[in-house]
Amino acid sequence: MSWLHDALKQGVVVGDGAMGTMLIEAGLFLGASPELWNVERPGEVESIHRQYVEAGAHFITANTFGASPLALVRHGLADRCDELNEAAVKLARKAGASRVLGDIGPCGRFLEPYGDLTVAQLRHSLKQQARALHAAGADGIIIETMSDPVELGFAVRVAKEVADWPVLATFAFQKSGDRFRTMMGATAAEAFQAAIDAGADAAGANCGTGLSFADYSDLAAELVACSHGFPVIIQPNAGAPRESGGSFVYDATPAEFAGWGKDAVARGVSIVGGCCGTTPAHIKALAEALRG
Repeated sequence: MSWLHDALKQGVVVGDGAMGTMLIEAGLFLGASPELWNVERPGEVESIHRQYVEAGAHFITANTFGASPLALVRHGLADRCDELNEAAVKLARKAGASRVLGDIGPCGRFLEPYGDLTVAQLRHSLKQQARALHAAGADGIIIETMSDPVELGFAVRVAKEVADWPVLATFAFQKSGDRFRTMMGATAAEAFQAAIDAGADAAGANCGTGLSFADYSDLAAELVACSHGFPVIIQPNAGAPRESGGSFVYDATPAEFAGWGKDAVARGVSIVGGCCGTTPAHIKALAEALRG
């Protein structure tokens, strides 16, 4: 049994919140590499992690969402994969995290035949990042914001090949009529089953496109209904964003976010946290509401 299974036996597990939007607030330019801050501005990254630890998060997500070689190549940083992943895990640990999850996001390219990315290229990139995270001492992996169940499946399997550690897997959904689908057209049930078939320990959603809290609650119910007893994780944005002055603003208050979290748990969700626009204040309100 892993530490995650032990934690779930004790009750709901609370994740942390956004990193990207927090870094933007701290001065990260849009389009720049957030992962480069692990070595160029480590104090900013550590501070954000520390705030989430103090807010009550049970695990901290390392700043490695775009730290695979295939993602880093867009910034000319592919040869620094090991360095940036190692620095990220160490910063989370330095901030006081008792459990650190390495973060793997989409590679940014489409697999053949939809694109020119080969399976061999994808597996090589995933394995290099997963190995770097394991060598740095991460306690598990979260694979998030995925739209292609095939890519997610490869990511889960590679992570499990690297180590016997918890692997969480989440998709980004959008609403199509009265159904939730990923950008690649997978339904909630199809996406969840793909994650579990690949070996994920928990599966669900994060960062939905234009979804309200009511939508996230409906998505939670749909995911729980098809989960067959596997833990469901949902980490929503701080409400649906609106554009203001060339940037996106997330208006949901910590109290509103905490209210959503209580509803999600009542619907059967086992792991809750936040994505874009959420802050330590949102996670603190969520943790306190669930304790209450």
